[in-house]
Amino acid sequence: MTQHAQNARILMYSHDTFGLGHLQRCRTIAHSLVEDFHGLQVLIISGATIAGAFDYRARVDFVKIPSVIKLRNGEYTSLEKDIDLHETLRMRQSIIRHTAETFRPDIFIVDKEPLGLRGEIEDTLSYLKTRGTTLVLGLREVMDAPHLLEAEWARRDVMRKIGLFYDKVWAYGPPDFYDPLTGLDVPPAVRAKMRFVGFLQRSLQRNELPGHRPEGDYILVTTGGGGDGAELIHDVIDAYQQDPQLQHRALIVLGPYMPARKRNKLLRKGSKIPYVRIIEFDNRMEDLIAGAKAVVAMGGYNTYCEILSFDKPALIVPRVEPREEQLIRARRAAELGLVEMLLPEEAKDSQRFADALVALPDRPRPSQSNPHLTLEGLPHISEIVAELLDRRAGHHLSVIEGMN
Repeated sequence: MTQHAQNARILMYSHDTFGLGHLQRCRTIAHSLVEDFHGLQVLIISGATIAGAFDYRARVDFVKIPSVIKLRNGEYTSLEKDIDLHETLRMRQSIIRHTAETFRPDIFIVDKEPLGLRGEIEDTLSYLKTRGTTLVLGLREVMDAPHLLEAEWARRDVMRKIGLFYDKVWAYGPPDFYDPLTGLDVPPAVRAKMRFVGFLQRSLQRNELPGHRPEGDYILVTTGGGGDGAELIHDVIDAYQQDPQLQHRALIVLGPYMPARKRNKLLRKGSKIPYVRIIEFDNRMEDLIAGAKAVVAMGGYNTYCEILSFDKPALIVPRVEPREEQLIRARRAAELGLVEMLLPEEAKDSQRFADALVALPDRPRPSQSNPHLTLEGLPHISEIVAELLDRRAGHHLSVIEGMN
């Protein structure tokens, strides 16, 4: 479905304070859109420290805003030690607003944080609203436990402001998997704007250079960005030390945000096990997941979409704090037979974890246990964008005709 969208522009915002999920989701959507629309330009505003480590297709670019990192306790701090948080937030806010003014987008898609980090996009939303830009909020299919999300949003009057600013709310999952606003008091006006687009399918890029994927069979172990993934990797290595029957080759990817001290400790510990190979980071995880026999992960949104897209048996050990998002997703997916789940404390039992790892490659693939599952988020997004751009073009034409 290639359409012409001459000079159409989409701006995307991804606050990116922890992990890679938001940027990866924006990149996936952006790449799909430029493939479906000739002449469309997409610009992603991102706070990810490693935004530049990924490839971007023609007509997709990014603007890097100063990075803010989220600590385990949920507080934020500037990445640059010499700049205080307020100054960093002021800079971010100013760059976002200036980018919106000069890029003049037809559509602005905001990932997950309706008002941005600490409300940093609120004035940009107001400004774009007056310009007639279509404002879209994109939500993961699972946001967080309802009581946690409700408390967080109530403090900043978020639900009312979603109703005020946004034209559309997209949930990146199917309605029968999970509702991101479940348990919240959602005004009918906000409900009416909601559309469940479906999971975002991942695919391998054509003309991909070979060489990322190891030869032979392997289980892939990934913790996404890796900022809080060290525990899971320790548990995997302990399981290998515990059980001599566990002889599947494992490729462990630590993630770019794993603290250096923890990374070095794991590299030393893993080097003692012949079946285990550890790498720090790969910017083409899709390729590694596609080549794996099975996947062990914490189960953030993107890894989950990759597991489903490439139809891999998976063992999920979710993070359970400070957010419960991974736990809720893993429970629901296990309920549907899509994955197997171990809680972090269960994974600490090395023999139990080893048994699960031994059996993992022979587990049913997601398509075998749930043949009706489809991943149609990207084509649905393109359909909606086509409608929005057509409507804008029609409106533009009628304005010009009215002037003549």
